Amino acid sequence: MIKFSDLKLDPKVLKAVIEAGYETPTPIQEQAIPFALEGRDVLGIAQTGTGKTASFTLPLITRLRRGRARARMPRSLVLAPTRELAAQVAENFDTYAKYTKLTKALLIGGVAFGEQDKLIERGVDVLIATPGRLLDHFERGKLLLTGVEVMVVDEADRMLDMGFIPDIERIFSLTPFTRQTFFYSATMAPEIERITNTFLSNPARIEVARQATTSATIEQALIEFTPSRKDRAASEKRDLLRALIAQEGEACTNAIIFCNRKVDVDVVAKSLKKHGLDAAPIHGDLDQSMRTRTLDGFREGKLRYLVASDVAARGLDVPSVSHVFNFDVPSHAEDYVHRIGRTGRAGRLGKAFTLSTPSDAKYLDAIEHMLQSTLPRGVSPLSKRAVAEEAPAADAPQVAPAAAQAAAPEGSASGTADSPAPRSRRTRTRGSKPREADATPDTAEAATHSATVVPAAKRGRVALAEAPAPADTTPPDTTPPDATPVADVPPAAPENARAAGPQAALVTDLQGRRRGGRRDNDDRGPRNSGSNSGGQVVGMGDHVPEFLLREFRQS
Repeated sequence: MIKFSDLKLDPKVLKAVIEAGYETPTPIQEQAIPFALEGRDVLGIAQTGTGKTASFTLPLITRLRRGRARARMPRSLVLAPTRELAAQVAENFDTYAKYTKLTKALLIGGVAFGEQDKLIERGVDVLIATPGRLLDHFERGKLLLTGVEVMVVDEADRMLDMGFIPDIERIFSLTPFTRQTFFYSATMAPEIERITNTFLSNPARIEVARQATTSATIEQALIEFTPSRKDRAASEKRDLLRALIAQEGEACTNAIIFCNRKVDVDVVAKSLKKHGLDAAPIHGDLDQSMRTRTLDGFREGKLRYLVASDVAARGLDVPSVSHVFNFDVPSHAEDYVHRIGRTGRAGRLGKAFTLSTPSDAKYLDAIEHMLQSTLPRGVSPLSKRAVAEEAPAADAPQVAPAAAQAAAPEGSASGTADSPAPRSRRTRTRGSKPREADATPDTAEAATHSATVVPAAKRGRVALAEAPAPADTTPPDTTPPDATPVADVPPAAPENARAAGPQAALVTDLQGRRRGGRRDNDDRGPRNSGSNSGGQVVGMGDHVPEFLLREFRQS
């Protein structure tokens, strides 16, 4: 087994590596360091968390151990896509170069130009920068790149996703063609391959893992759920996230929760804090000092849940991350590899959960096509909870019909033969008031003429007695058509009915039928027949139109 002592590193660098607790290099370090020390260009392809940063930092320090930096002309250049990744490279440099006299400068956004200009004016051996801030200093005349001996491009595929490829090409054109180049990426898109063919000279290609593969130490699960409504999808997804965290319990010592949009990062972080979980957001719109404090608190264990955008998907090296939750399915398939790569690092075990809705189908297809495998499906804890709540109901004893009727709440739609169910609400006309349980005693008397009225419980409704109504023994109506019918007028207002004529009786009869439910059995004859078998035949009464009384003479 090869050790770091066999790689011909500078003794001061080797001493710092051993003090850091490392003895055996990773596969990418074992293969890349010898070619780098020979002065060859290196093209490294490896999944995240395999030690790529040390594979170029150690030979870089060893090669720069002799020489002196000049003002505004750095001797080496390291490009990183994000501030966090650039800061991590700077930390690695401090760790491994602490016994040397090499100097460094970190050029990232969110920091004042003044302090950075002072460092560049003194001259630095290693310049670590993001592409945008580097070009800002160059265009202000504070920086020259003609003295670069070694150039490193880290996470090139992320550079492509963030739109930095034109800036990378311009920076390459500003450096000497005699430079040594280290080019590292987790995936090799066609655009990345074009750049390597253009700017690298006979590189040593090192591929320690198949492109776009996930670590075997990560247990993955895809949780699929369908929201009840489109406008509730976000809130229900947050409920599912909290249920997953609660399901993991103490096993979830800390976690990173990834969202696609910055606004969702803030919303999810506030939601977790509202429910008593220690969470904080991190994304590109936050001040750099706040981002640094948040990351330091997460690394030190003071913060348990880090809600992040893809700014933390690359270069965030926290070895003890136990869980990763993809609140959103990443829109770029390569980001899935980098997100879940934040857990299961350095041989540790980790878990990665991805929350998916039906609208994420195309993104899932792209991820599974890239991985050449299907993501394992998991079971939603909300579904488990629903099944657990329904299980006792299946074992509950059956309730007798009489007992069920007695226990049924007032106004329920169930009923028995002895107690018919109330009429459906659909029978109400639009704009009408809710029908009482069959109106008032006067109305019930007008509808049935002989029914006994009893009060119902609580709501003051009135129901008919359970006893059937007696047969109608009213003698046939022999009143002349133009006479005022007195028998059908309710007792409450007989004089008004007589004054109004037969039409009032008709209205009263119709109201009684509507409120009384079904027609009586003796009211089912022909509507306009001359028989007197239920309803009275009503003509025009006393109000005959005048034109009907006129006589017309034939000419």
